[in-house]
Amino acid sequence: MARIITMGEIMMRLSTPHHERLIQADEFEINYGGGEANVAVSLAHFGHQTEFVTAVPANPLGECAVAALRKYNVGTSHIARWGERLGIYFLETGTSMRASNVIYDRAGSSISTVTPDQFDFEKVFEGADWFHFTGITPALSSQAAELTKSALQAARKQGVTVSVDLNYRKKLWTPEEAKRVMTPLMEYVDVCIGNEEDASLVLGFQPGRTDVATGELELEGYRDMFEAMKRQFGFRYVVSSLRESFSASHNGWSACIMDGENGEFYYSTKYTLTPIVDRVGGGDAFAAGLISCLAEGEEVEMALEFAVAASALKHTIPGDFNLVTREEVKALMNGGGSGRVQR
Repeated sequence: MARIITMGEIMMRLSTPHHERLIQADEFEINYGGGEANVAVSLAHFGHQTEFVTAVPANPLGECAVAALRKYNVGTSHIARWGERLGIYFLETGTSMRASNVIYDRAGSSISTVTPDQFDFEKVFEGADWFHFTGITPALSSQAAELTKSALQAARKQGVTVSVDLNYRKKLWTPEEAKRVMTPLMEYVDVCIGNEEDASLVLGFQPGRTDVATGELELEGYRDMFEAMKRQFGFRYVVSSLRESFSASHNGWSACIMDGENGEFYYSTKYTLTPIVDRVGGGDAFAAGLISCLAEGEEVEMALEFAVAASALKHTIPGDFNLVTREEVKALMNGGGSGRVQR
C-alpha cells in the first residue's frame, strides 16, 4: 500500500437535523471534516498509510478534531498545535428543490495563520509516495497559500507524486484571486482533479456546451479542455467529476479522465443518486478513490470506475467522511447496488 500525505484544514461541522432550516434548529449534529482530511480518511479505509498535515489550537476542540482522524487510522504526528481557534462550518442540509447551504466561521483559524517553519516538510515527505492538496487551503489566507507552496516544493524535491482538487469556493475568494494564486502552483502538479466550474473559475478553461443543470454533457468539450490543460501545465492526468444536479436529492454522477501521456480519454459508468443522504465530501471521496488506484498502478479506466463508485457510496453516508471499504466499492462496480441486506 502507498504512503499518502494530505494537507489542509479540518473543521468542526454543525449540521441541522432532519433537513431543518437554521432558524428552526434547537440542536446541531457534530461531525469533523474538510476536503483533505476527508481524502485521508477514505484512503485509510482503503488500506493506505495516510498522514494529515494541519494546525489546530492546543485546546479540547483541537484535540477532538485530531481524535476524529485517529479514530479512522489517519496519522496525526505532523499536526502542529498553533493559533487560537478551530474552524467551524454550519450546514443546513437541503432536500428536493431546496439547496443545501454552508456558512463558514473559520476566519483566523489555526491553519490560516500557521507559518511553514512549524513543519519539518523534509521529514513529512520522507518515504511518501503521494501528496494531495486542494484549492481550499490557499484560499484561506496568504499564509496558507505560502504554506501550500512550501509543501509542494518539498514534495517535488523528494520526487513525490502530487495531486490537486481545484475545489473553487466562492465564499472564500474571487475567480481573479484564485487564478493569481493557483496558476503558479500547477507547475508542481501531476494529477489535476476538478469539475467544469473549478476548471473555469480557477484556471480559466471551459468544457464546451455542458449544462449540468439540464444533464447535457458535451464530452468532446471536456476532451478539448483536458488537452489544453495538458499543453499548458504538463499534467500526467486530467480528471473531472460530472454532477448533474436535478435537485438536492437527485443527482446524476459520473466522471471522465485523460491520460496525458497517450491522450486516451475515458468516460465512466453513470450512477443515479437518489435520495441523497449527504453530498458533502462526495468530491473528496472521488479524489480518494482515484488516488488509491493510481498510487497502486491500476489501469486508468479501472481507477476512474473505482473513484466514481466510491463517491456514489459516499452520498449514502451522513458526515464528511466516506466510511466504505474497498470490497464495498468493488461490489457496487460489479452491480451490487440493490441495497439488499447482507447476512
